[in-house]
Amino acid sequence: RLAFGHSYPAQIEMVDKHSLLKRYWGFDRFRLRQEEIIDSVLAGNDTLVLLPTGGGKSICYQLPALMMDGVCVVVSPLIALMKDQVQQLCERHLKAACIVSGMSLQETTGVLNNCLSGTLKFLYVSPERLRQRLFIEYFRKMKVCMIAVDEAHCVSQWGYDFRPAYLNIADIRKMLPQAPVLALTATATPEVVKDIQLRLAFREENVFSMSFERKNLAYVVRSTDNKASELLHILERI
Repeated sequence: RLAFGHSYPAQIEMVDKHSLLKRYWGFDRFRLRQEEIIDSVLAGNDTLVLLPTGGGKSICYQLPALMMDGVCVVVSPLIALMKDQVQQLCERHLKAACIVSGMSLQETTGVLNNCLSGTLKFLYVSPERLRQRLFIEYFRKMKVCMIAVDEAHCVSQWGYDFRPAYLNIADIRKMLPQAPVLALTATATPEVVKDIQLRLAFREENVFSMSFERKNLAYVVRSTDNKASELLHILERI
């Protein structure tokens, strides 16, 4: 059941971003750059976010979506990722669902109808789903507040994990051009950063990034003829 989401009251009565952050995520303040990103989305700007894994990318679309009118469509590459995000949102008593392979036509149309009625706030789909006729028919009628693109490097053929179906996102944008795109990734070279914005039809370049340095990690290269002995020596000293 968690894979398909739960129904909760349709209205979010609190519209202040700091109050929402505290109420649904339990934090008193944003992490570095999160608030700037959220303000960019709320202003209707196409936005590319480069944050390290664990840097709080999901809040960058989940929180502003609560302050916007309509459903947030999230494009995600893996079923496991979608189910995990839906479960986390439902545990916070937020309205979320995903459409995944193996669902019946009745289950799929039920989720899509909930999007039309305003029962759902977050809809997670794979990029391949964007080309299916049933989804397109419903998408044209939806009130979409934004399109969030997770693992956005997949849209670039210069990235390490190119997935051609991600190119479908630019096509569905034409149906609802007023909805901003928020693209998120933890992996992108400067060339990929430019390509992501091109492939997602950004109206203008707009990138937010943060240092990927992890102060609790260190990298050391040691030259040795006996790796096992050197490894044992290191472990004995730590």
